Amino acid sequence: MKSISSTLFLLLSSSVLFSQPIQTAKDSTLKDTTYWVQKKIVGLDITQIAFLNWNAGGNSSISGLFKGDFSRKYTKENVLWNNEMSIRYGINKQDDRELRKTDDAFSILSNYGYKTDINSNWYSSARFNFNTQFTNGYAYPNTDTPISKFFAPAYVFLGIGSEYNRKDWNANFYFSPLTLKTTFVLNQRLADLGSYGVTKAIYDEEGNLLKRGRKSRTELGMLFNNYWKTEIYKNMTLENRLSLYSDYLNNFGNIDVDWQLQVDMIVNEYVKANIGIHMIYDDDIKAKEEVNGEQITVGPKLQLKQALGIGVVYVF
Repeated sequence: MKSISSTLFLLLSSSVLFSQPIQTAKDSTLKDTTYWVQKKIVGLDITQIAFLNWNAGGNSSISGLFKGDFSRKYTKENVLWNNEMSIRYGINKQDDRELRKTDDAFSILSNYGYKTDINSNWYSSARFNFNTQFTNGYAYPNTDTPISKFFAPAYVFLGIGSEYNRKDWNANFYFSPLTLKTTFVLNQRLADLGSYGVTKAIYDEEGNLLKRGRKSRTELGMLFNNYWKTEIYKNMTLENRLSLYSDYLNNFGNIDVDWQLQVDMIVNEYVKANIGIHMIYDDDIKAKEEVNGEQITVGPKLQLKQALGIGVVYVF
């Protein structure tokens, strides 16, 4: 209940930014949203397959993925302020197998830019980015011990830099030479294990706990972000998101990669199909493997997720 309450509080607090009207300084009695563009998109993808006396074999299954994307963008003369909130949660159920999570993400992005030349595409920018998940994650089929939880991990990026923004290309490029990255692991058991790069607990030779693991880790490094969206064919769009980060103090030159590539195909106003690939590489995230029925921690590995879905989408 505590975790659910914390999640609802965070969502409600974040929604204020995406729902409040803007008052102008000229007349506080009037509400002017001329310079604001907002978009709210919610969708549900369903995938189902069933077998009955099927000679080739197979397992019946059903999957669902809820998606929500909310944005508010302010553009006026020399100022650009972009705010985005994204929610993903997916589950899958197969015959003779427990309910499993297929997707789980909550993120907030706020980017404020100012340019000295109104005709320029270059902005001096400050950027805030937050990412976490809603529920426990497991190294299936082991569902006894979570390998991740709400705010374990959570990532906060806060930095300053320059952004090149092209509205006609529907693209932007952001580079920050100074970005603070803070990793939170607000679960003591995972923190004691040193999960997600935090300092792990210290034990004596007999296994007695001497010092608890730290629940956070702060890094200072450089960040590059790229967003690009284009129509590659009629009613078919390609969306690219790339994030590269390298810490100055710890293995500088070792790059954390977060890359998402998605193709959306419009069937009609409410029905869309999509196929996407999400790749992550982070040296601080150690993979889990099952050896002789026991989960062991190994080195970092490339994380890859591919998804194909069709479902209903509502834009308001």
